[in-house]
Amino acid sequence: MSQAPAKDYQEAFARIEAEVDKGNTDLSALGFWKLVRQVKLEPRLAEHWADVVGRIDRKAFERSVRPRFPVWLGNSVLLLASAVLIFALFVVIGLGRDAEGAGDQLIPGLIAVAAAGGLSVNLHDLAHWVVGRMAGIRFTAYFLKKPLLTPGLKIDYASYLRTSPGARAWMHASGAIVSKIAPFGVFAAVYLPHRAAGYDLFPSWSLWAILAIGVVQLVTDILFSTKKSDWKRFRRERRVARQVESIPRR
Repeated sequence: MSQAPAKDYQEAFARIEAEVDKGNTDLSALGFWKLVRQVKLEPRLAEHWADVVGRIDRKAFERSVRPRFPVWLGNSVLLLASAVLIFALFVVIGLGRDAEGAGDQLIPGLIAVAAAGGLSVNLHDLAHWVVGRMAGIRFTAYFLKKPLLTPGLKIDYASYLRTSPGARAWMHASGAIVSKIAPFGVFAAVYLPHRAAGYDLFPSWSLWAILAIGVVQLVTDILFSTKKSDWKRFRRERRVARQVESIPRR
């Protein structure tokens, strides 16, 4: 597979970085991601240009995304929020066994639904972080993704390029997988004691709502994530892995 001369890459990256320094952060329009796709296909190029790519990507991100939060702070908030939801869920299961009548089931039902939705969001980026760090990928900041202002976790692209494409793929997939498991995990956690108590712990609408959260996420993954989000990135890196593996070794 032929590659562009090193001088061409140097001039292209220098041009793009100069534009970013001027305030132009549209990396796609500048041709940055096309260059990144090219260097990914050759491990030696990926290693050589990793720091340059990471620096340009970080500059563009920091000039265009605000507010930003330290990774440790984002992880702490998401972990604490997840722990609170799990604790509240088990508390209402215990208290619900003493409840009498549908009116007493309202708060447990609301908490169960909140746990399903909240854990799905909270565990998403935590899974990216855990799997990414295990693979050697670092992260630079948390931010709020538009339009719903859900948490986002920014990759340090230099460490990303130095990681194998297969590991990068599973880092992307991890968040999608965990966030889809969460609602069904909550459903199991509430349904089993609910059934054991004669179906008297939670209102039926809350169980259906939890299942709906899980099903809607599966549908949106099929319709959108394969084109715009985690599963698109997973498939992209799996293609890169196959292409790298097909290159004859000298």
